Amino acid sequence: MDLKDTKAELTTITYDRDKIEENVGSIYEAIVIMGKRAEQINAEIRSELHNKLDEFAVHNTTLEEVFENREQIEISKHYESLAKPTSIAIEEWLNNDIYFRKVEETN
Repeated sequence: MDLKDTKAELTTITYDRDKIEENVGSIYEAIVIMGKRAEQINAEIRSELHNKLDEFAVHNTTLEEVFENREQIEISKHYESLAKPTSIAIEEWLNNDIYFRKVEETN
């Protein structure tokens, strides 16, 4: 996933309800699908961030020594400035980039 190229909004905006629900016919189904995608994006971002921060981690046995690592701070600031997972999921939904399927109930 390339988060740098996303065109997702960084601030809160109002979306057209008709555009959101046109693929599934129900705003509630659309919100559930976007919510699940946002959880996936959040998990990817979190794991990527932890992997990058672990490279600079200092594992000491004493808790008295706290080091401020400039690289860790810069990486954290970069990830904080990215679009939120919900905004990315909404943008993917509006661009029809999310694959979903309905599981039909069989009786």
